[in-house]
Amino acid sequence: MAAVIAAGEIAFWVFIVAGLAVRYLLRARRASAVVLALVPLIDVVVIVATVVDLTGGAKANFTHGLAAVYLGFSVVFGPSMVRWADARFAHRFAGGPAPPPKRRGKEKLRHEWREFFKCLLACGLAAVALLAAIFVIGTPEQVAPLWAWFPRLGTVATIWLFTGPVWEELFGTREEVPS
Repeated sequence: MAAVIAAGEIAFWVFIVAGLAVRYLLRARRASAVVLALVPLIDVVVIVATVVDLTGGAKANFTHGLAAVYLGFSVVFGPSMVRWADARFAHRFAGGPAPPPKRRGKEKLRHEWREFFKCLLACGLAAVALLAAIFVIGTPEQVAPLWAWFPRLGTVATIWLFTGPVWEELFGTREEVPS
């Protein structure tokens, strides 16, 4: 399972780079759209592999829970990661505008809160996937290790809260960027 998740993460970036290369180097926007549309299928492959493994009788372990977390974070953060890569690729290879400067002040604080709420959404989706596995796929003994992921999700969200918006609120720059 760990290999499937690692392959999924690698495939995520390979498909993004390939899609952007097709768009900007080959100037084939439709083909690029097709390649980029395949990116969410990677999530489907990872979750199907997890379901097949568990329904085949495998005892859930750390990597099965990680697959659910990967799914949640990929679904929520994937589109913004593609936009981030697209802006940089367009600038580097197609004469597009420079990526926006780093955020500062209130704009940075708003961004940190938005990202934190995206983290909560990702944790929520991961929790739903975990609960689906727990209640639908396996026997209680088989899926018992998946329960350990709920405190981990809480830990991730708490760390994100304090290293993101709370940190920015307490220690971030207060100057405003000129308009």
